[in-house]
This record gives sequence, C-alpha cells and structure tokens, in this order.
Amino acid sequence: MAFRKDFLWGGATAANQCEGGYAEGGRGLANVDVVPIGKDRFSVITGKQKMFDFDEEHFYPAKTAIDMYHRYKEDIALFAEMGFKTYRLSIGWSRIFPKGDEKEPNEEGLKFYEDVFKECQKYGIEPLVTITHFDCPMHLVKEYGAWRSRKLIEFYERLCHVIFNRYKGLVKYWLTFNEINMILHAPFMGAGLYFEEGDDVEQIKYQAAHHELVASAIATKIAHEVDPENKVGCMLAAGAIYPYTCKPEDVWASRKADRENYFFIDVQSRGSYPAYALKEMARNGIKIEMEPTDLEILKEHTVDFISFSYYSSRVATTDSKVLEQTAGNIFESAKNPYLSASEWGWQIDPLGLRITMNDLYDRYQKPLFIVENGLGAIDTPDENGYVEDDYRIDYLAQHIQAMKDAVELDGVDLLGYTTWGCIDLVSAGTGEMKKRYGFIYVDRDNEGNGTLERSKKKSFNWYKKVIATNGEDLSNE
Repeated sequence: MAFRKDFLWGGATAANQCEGGYAEGGRGLANVDVVPIGKDRFSVITGKQKMFDFDEEHFYPAKTAIDMYHRYKEDIALFAEMGFKTYRLSIGWSRIFPKGDEKEPNEEGLKFYEDVFKECQKYGIEPLVTITHFDCPMHLVKEYGAWRSRKLIEFYERLCHVIFNRYKGLVKYWLTFNEINMILHAPFMGAGLYFEEGDDVEQIKYQAAHHELVASAIATKIAHEVDPENKVGCMLAAGAIYPYTCKPEDVWASRKADRENYFFIDVQSRGSYPAYALKEMARNGIKIEMEPTDLEILKEHTVDFISFSYYSSRVATTDSKVLEQTAGNIFESAKNPYLSASEWGWQIDPLGLRITMNDLYDRYQKPLFIVENGLGAIDTPDENGYVEDDYRIDYLAQHIQAMKDAVELDGVDLLGYTTWGCIDLVSAGTGEMKKRYGFIYVDRDNEGNGTLERSKKKSFNWYKKVIATNGEDLSNE
C-alpha cells in the first residue's frame, strides 16, 4: 500500500471563502471582505486600487459566501459521510480580535471555532487549522498599514497565544500563513498591503514578508511550548516551473522563478535567508530592517512539515516572442503546448505534482502535506442538484496517482491530502461561485442568488471510496 495507515485524507476551505456572517458574533471587518467580484477585483487584490469599505456599485461575495457560519454542522456531517480523516479550515482573525490590536479576544468568536472543532472531533476528523488565510483586520490595515508595520508581529503573537491555549487538545496541526508567497503577487488580498503613489512597492512587500516570517517562527515557538504534540507547517503556492526550451537562458529563467517562491520556505524550513535572496535584494536596493533577535528566532523555530497548494505547473522563458500566456493561481505563465487546460486556462499536469513533490522533498527533507489540489469547473446540476462531474473525478484520480507514485516509487514522505474546496465556495482569484471545486454542490450564483442548499455530486461517492481504500481504488465506477 502506497500511503501510511494514518494518512490524512480530507478537504480544505478558507474562512473568507465559505463562512459569511461577516458582521455576526462580534466579528470585525477584514481585508478579504472588501474585495469585490468583477473588473476591479484584480486591482484591489494587488493593492493598486483603494477599497477599504463596501460601496453601492460592487458586489462583495465574502459577506455571505456559502453561509457556513450557520451551516457548519450540516457541512461537517457531509465531510464525515465521505470519511474525512482531516478537515483543513482557517480562523478569521477578526472573529477573534475584531480590530486586531485589542488586549482581550472576542469570546463569541473563540466559542464559534471551539464548537466547529468539537463538531469535527465528534466524527473523528482532525482539524488542520490555518491561522491566517489571507485575513487581516481592516483596522490594522487603516491604522498600521497592515504587515508593513512591525507592530503586526505583536498582534499576531497575541492571536497565537490565545488560540493555541484555547484549542489545546482540539487542534494538533497548524499552518501559520496560507500561500505566504502570495504577498508578492496579490499583496492586498494576501497581507492587507495597499500602495500609495510614490511607494517603493518591492521594499514594502519584502519588509512585510520579513514581518510575516518572524511572526511564523514565533507562532511555531509558542505552539511547541503550549503543547509539544502540536505540529506546525508553512504553506506555499507551489507548482514546478519548466523552461520553455532547453536553451540555457530559459532553464535559468525557470530556476529564478522557482527561487522567488522557495525563498519563503527556505527561511521557514531551513531557518535563514538564502544567499541568492540576499544578493537579489541587494541588487534591487531592498534593505530589510531587522531587530537583533530576528535571525536567531528564524533559526531556532523552523516548521515541522511543508504544506503546499498544487493546481498546475508553469513555464518560464526569456523569449519575448512567446506571447501565448495561460492563467493560473494568480500567476500567469507561458503556455505549455503539451498540456490541456481547465475552463479557466489553468494547465492540467498531474506529473507536475510528482515533480513538485520531489523538488520540495529533495530540498527540505521534511514531511510534505498537500493541502490544496482540485479542478475549478462550471457544474451543471439536474433538478435534484446532482452533478455528473466525471471531469473532476478524472482530474483528481490522475493527481492522486501521481501522488502515489511520488510516495511509492520516489520515497517522498507525505502526511496527507486535502482537496481544495471540498464544498463549493467563493473563488479567491475571481470571486466567482460558478468556478466550482467541491464534491458538494451549493445553490448560489455569482450575484449571490440561490437557496444555499447542499447536494452531493457524483464525485462525492467517488472520493468516499478513495478514502475507504486509502487511495488504492481510483476507478470511476
């Protein structure tokens, strides 16, 4: 058998994409709430367009999302029916500290997540909790400039003390920051960073990244002190980057693109800034301000495992004549002529997952955890809400097979696998509902219409069988 007996099969969501209830239970406003769907979304998530509150002209899908805030018991029961061993979810920072800089947490928010974790426990489901899945309280954005300010380390540390102590015995697996490298590509959505005219954007992004990296190390320290059973991981938006040709310049371009993402995990897993990153920052005039103890904290409190998202591979080239681009998880890429693509232009590459797993395991020699993988597609339900999503089953089966090959044939140490959007939710990239990933259909459209009723897709019972056989039976029958 390829996978360990205690392999953690499950699914993944993020608070801002599924919870809703944005102003309930004492919750404060967060950056992820004020990102609209439509033509302005990309300029807002990249910090180029200022949107610090709601307006009448835009629709904000995160306000209600799929209303898991009120329906989590129903949803967790469905996850349990599929046989989930783990459920990856995130904490909304502004539910615990509505403004972010208070001294005392919001009890109603703490109780909500405690109830969610206990509901998981009832079914023997291990929560895998992302402390920050892009959330930043808007008060911290307005008052401090979000992660550009070192003060946020202190506020994040306070959040960690509270949740590690409150949920001791309920949660064992933690991730510090979701897709930490997204701070470079979607800085407002990823870290609450907004840029004024004349700002040194790269300097601000890398300084903010340093603050997050120090905060991540402090979180790891606290987690281990509060409960030695705690396991803490980092989280990377991953995907092998191929050279467009065997021309050495293309190979080098792909290596450089890889490093831009590995840089974060190098610090979190190895405990120091890699030489190539220091050289690159020096060349670009980026000077990271550090406290005397920062490097020591990074060195002493590295993560226990490496988690990552994988949807597709990417391609790098130095040839400006290669104009055909394809979409991806926020990143664009040169199109790979050997691959097919999803309806959103994300290239489908199961072998790329095996390559990515080997790259990460060879580099870090720490256990891996695939915490996002899936196919965003337009699903057409029948009158009962049933979707015959063979395309999703095919995508997942191919990727799970590649994952098995990495474990069985290459010796990669893999802790678990959680598909992205195990229940349909709001897309982080586009804000759409019609871009669906789930095994469970949710009756809601891009404009917020629908009953929010849940119904099982064909893939629901398929994944149930995959889990029951520990990944041995991937057939679509």
